Amino acid sequence: MAKYTGPSCRLCRREGGKLFLKGEKCFSDKCPVVVRAYAPGQHGQRRGRVSDYGSQLREKQKIRRVYGILEGQFRRYFAAAAQKKGVTGESLLRFLELRLDNVAYRLGFGSSRAEARQVVRHGHVTVNGRRVNIPSYQLRAGDVLAVAEGAKNHNRIIAGVEAAASRGYPDWLAVDTKALTATIKAVPVRDEMPLDLNEQMVVELYSK
Repeated sequence: MAKYTGPSCRLCRREGGKLFLKGEKCFSDKCPVVVRAYAPGQHGQRRGRVSDYGSQLREKQKIRRVYGILEGQFRRYFAAAAQKKGVTGESLLRFLELRLDNVAYRLGFGSSRAEARQVVRHGHVTVNGRRVNIPSYQLRAGDVLAVAEGAKNHNRIIAGVEAAASRGYPDWLAVDTKALTATIKAVPVRDEMPLDLNEQMVVELYSK
């Protein structure tokens, strides 16, 4: 499978904001987005006019990179969201938020979504008592996540959960930090999902 292997912080600078791809570094003063708040490359500091199409494309790329989704997979999520009743953009974000690797990241099982995806891949997360190693697994209201018994003493997971707890959890998650478990209380509504993402621009882009 194709994947980006270059510097993660370069992607953040290209999109003009933090995508939280590097774990705790993103919350420190060493974050390159803070140190060099302009696009990467030789002409990164030049500000040119951006067309409507360019703005829509950049927003689509931003959402893809935040969740670590490839283009083909992202289009399939959009097609599924377009078939559901309700607001297409909100349904799209809900699909992405309820991915197992994203929820594992929200819980602190990984310091970044990439690390959370690896934790899932290695079988360190259970859903309703069964090990699930598919990062794209779609969770539902009522599902119970937990760290597998063999991984509960992993220092990185413990540190990640403590860091996530200090920042606060989404309202749609009920978390027991001592038992390293969480329950999906309800599917998230728009106000409970990232407010710095403009999903409507993606809808406009794919509707052309």
